[in-house]
Amino acid sequence: MDFSVFYFADDGMSAGTGERYDLLLRGARFADENGFAAVWTPERHFHSFGGLYPNPSVTGAAIAVTTSRIQVRAGSIVLPLQDPVRVVEEWSVVDNLSGGRTGMALASGWHPTDFALRPEAYQDRERLLVDGVDQVRWLWRGEPVRRVDGLGGEQEIRTLPRPISPEPRLWIACAGSAGKYELAGRLGANVLTHLLNQDVPTLGQKIAAYRRTLSDHHPGATSHVTLMLHTFLGADTNEVRALVHEPLSRYLRSSLDLTVSDRNQEGRLDAAGSSSKHRRGAAAMAFDRYFSSSGLFGTVADARLMLDTLTGIGVDEIACLIDFGVDAELVLESLQLVSQLIPNA
Repeated sequence: MDFSVFYFADDGMSAGTGERYDLLLRGARFADENGFAAVWTPERHFHSFGGLYPNPSVTGAAIAVTTSRIQVRAGSIVLPLQDPVRVVEEWSVVDNLSGGRTGMALASGWHPTDFALRPEAYQDRERLLVDGVDQVRWLWRGEPVRRVDGLGGEQEIRTLPRPISPEPRLWIACAGSAGKYELAGRLGANVLTHLLNQDVPTLGQKIAAYRRTLSDHHPGATSHVTLMLHTFLGADTNEVRALVHEPLSRYLRSSLDLTVSDRNQEGRLDAAGSSSKHRRGAAAMAFDRYFSSSGLFGTVADARLMLDTLTGIGVDEIACLIDFGVDAELVLESLQLVSQLIPNA
């Protein structure tokens, strides 16, 4: 099992100006020095939940120059909001800064407000993801694409700078139905997923569907399934629960606020359903589920039991979500314990 660190902070819960990215950089350096496989940062827009990370290529560049061996990954680029040309240009820079240590998870996007950046793409976002994956690969290899220029003429363009890595390392962000996992298999990509709206046995079925599809479309291809898990380890399970209860609950309420705003926009939730009382109750249930069966919480021994289960369903990497509001010094102490789970670290 590989381990990586994943950042998805709520800007409303972050440290003050000038310190917002302290845990990002300190955690990246710790991970680099202690056997972790990667550091992931996301793309989020227009909401405090995840709001520290509007562009993973910018944070990726910072990680690249402060580390020496760890992979620098986007988790995830909302590809329908971007021109693949810009994605490859930016990540080629990160690839050069890091010496060829990049990886990109690509997503279709889901929140309508995000598409204020490109409203015409919202309804067609799944097709744009598929088409964009092909273009990212072509451009990364140095192959041309055609674009219309400012005078209406068609130009054949290649991106610069050239990346160091000969091929882009790609994941598809998968959630919900098995169809997205099967799409990742058809595209010959890896999988980045979570336990937000599914349990471990259900995820196991989807991973199996992914690998069957990958084998059918790309015989002999390797695969890599990365699972995001909220993570905090300590010496005593009850002490860990008490420590993370309030910050994780606040973090989950912020997450639910983002989801509720999306559902309200599409007319699927009435005012009563979006009340703060409702969100507090939902966050309390979510906390219990994450702590007991959908996260990496408790002691190192507790974590090993969870890892045995996840290995059994085909997970290859745990991406530890660490920035949900616990004090940075305590998070780094927790990572010391997580590093005990890494073979040969």
